[in-house]
Amino acid sequence: MTHTALAPWLLAGLPLLGALACLAFWSNPARVQWSALVWAVLSLGSVASVSGWLATPPEGLLPLYLLPLAAAVSILGQPAHKDQRAPWIMTLVCLGLGIGAFADGEMPGRACLAALLALLLALLFRHHTALWPISWWGIGSFGGGLACLGLSFLTGPPLASTAFLLTCAVLLPLVPLHNGYVTALTRLPGGLPSFIAVLLPVLGLHGLATAIPTAPDTVVCTASLLALAGAFYGAVRALVQSRVRLLLAYGSLSFFSTLWWFAAAARTATPRAATLAIAVGLATSGLLIAWQVVRTRYGDDVDPQAISGLASTMPRYAVLLSLLALAAMGLPPFGVFAGFMGLLLTAPIPSAAGLLIVLLAWLAASWYIMQLAQRLLFGMRRPDLRYTDLLVTELVSLALLVLTLLALGLAPTSLFAPDQAAHVAGVVTDSPARSGAWNR
Repeated sequence: MTHTALAPWLLAGLPLLGALACLAFWSNPARVQWSALVWAVLSLGSVASVSGWLATPPEGLLPLYLLPLAAAVSILGQPAHKDQRAPWIMTLVCLGLGIGAFADGEMPGRACLAALLALLLALLFRHHTALWPISWWGIGSFGGGLACLGLSFLTGPPLASTAFLLTCAVLLPLVPLHNGYVTALTRLPGGLPSFIAVLLPVLGLHGLATAIPTAPDTVVCTASLLALAGAFYGAVRALVQSRVRLLLAYGSLSFFSTLWWFAAAARTATPRAATLAIAVGLATSGLLIAWQVVRTRYGDDVDPQAISGLASTMPRYAVLLSLLALAAMGLPPFGVFAGFMGLLLTAPIPSAAGLLIVLLAWLAASWYIMQLAQRLLFGMRRPDLRYTDLLVTELVSLALLVLTLLALGLAPTSLFAPDQAAHVAGVVTDSPARSGAWNR
């Protein structure tokens, strides 16, 4: 077996092996946490070591590097409690299956993706409650994505590419197939939603880069219209939410719909699209971890409107939450802004009306994200609440996310888009007319 064929198995197998190893420490939650963290870091090291053996996808290999990092900060950001043991182990399992689906574009990779969808389907069914009936829509969404993935196995083009594009619409959420993503962020236990917020969009974008160039024009046009509807719908739903997780889920849906619109216009997914997808996922992940800090101190069902005055009582938390909010709003110098502006300046713009909807959705994010941060950080300090600033693990987790978002926004574009120059050079070289003009 060659290095190229062996690399995806090595990358996927390491986190899965780590999940098994964590079971040996089941009786000690702190040791389970640190074991899971070590295996996530080892997975990051393995990606750095063998990524040169992998074929570079259209969107680049940057998402593959950041998946283990997202898993590590998700594990690190949770308290050492027995209820967190299963989510930590499931994070490693999802990491292994996600890396396998990303690193191998052939049948084994599709099998890993099918296993991941089946696992999420089972987890949502396990944590379903009659008090949250909307979760049935999420279960049905993942079930539909799994069925479309199976259909893409059994049929040929163009039906296969259309079916796989529908699976991508479940992973990288697109209205009306967004309920699986929204339910995963609101119903999965512990820190698993903060990792799923990065994993699913990365895999969806990876599949999109494969499926959309060969999809029928009618399907791509429909996806473009649904993307505009989703950008508007997500922004409006986020504006009226009182639950923090739902607000973040619908807010990120609005940004991901924008990404769909640009990808449908360009008929491809570029490294700039990957930058936007990763940055939105990481910003959402960071805000989910920041909200988990509040839930850890005041209870899972705490009303966000009952918590205020954290800026003066929890200064470290206030600084990091403010930075994450700025990143999630799409302001410079963070990665969401860099990815959005990169697409805005390079991708074709099909219509002025569509561009206006996209810009209004971006502007709406400044309202609902800022409102959330202001509600938590400012206002009256309640004497009946006990305020405890960030623990070391929580501080490191949120700080790593902020630094990563800064790196995505400040790093040169050529670092994330090395293939674009080669593509342009290839076009110039392959065209005789342009070649002659260049020589003259």
